[in-house]
Amino acid sequence: MSRTALLLMDLQGNHLAHMPDDYLPRAVHALDTARAAGIPVIHVALQLRHGHTDAHPRNKIFGALPSHLFTADDPGAAIHPDVAPADGEIVVHKNRVSAFAGNNLQQILAAQDIGHLVLAGISTAGVVLSTALQAADLDHQVTVLSDACADPRPALHDTLIDDVLPRRAEITTVDAWGHTLTSAA
Repeated sequence: MSRTALLLMDLQGNHLAHMPDDYLPRAVHALDTARAAGIPVIHVALQLRHGHTDAHPRNKIFGALPSHLFTADDPGAAIHPDVAPADGEIVVHKNRVSAFAGNNLQQILAAQDIGHLVLAGISTAGVVLSTALQAADLDHQVTVLSDACADPRPALHDTLIDDVLPRRAEITTVDAWGHTLTSAA
């Protein structure tokens, strides 16, 4: 039986600036729940090359970004200190919306025998949706923590959680997921 990992995605200052104040504590709760249960955590963050040489101008999302954002030197691209990686936790940088884009995440998951991905992050219509769809197509079991995901458009978040993502993933809350972890132990 394959292992489970929490993917904590795009919890960077630039993204968090567009979220309500009550979001970050929910993401911290997901992280604390995983760590307490011994679930591996993989931090996923957007990082583009200096000058955005890896972002084509035709790309509606990345081609329009100012060239100083989401580079290694951008302070707003750092993972928020409240959810910072602990020693031994994996950090993966991506260069597009999906957590699998431009990196070796799939290789890491295979090497660690991880087949169940639990997703939390910003935004529901961005990294969460893209990653959930790609993970399902790669035959991973996918769980989305509805209260540890957020989107600048709350109505869109609700539509994705209620109508779109359940076709490919289990939808639950951090507390309900935590309960399954303690009852399985």
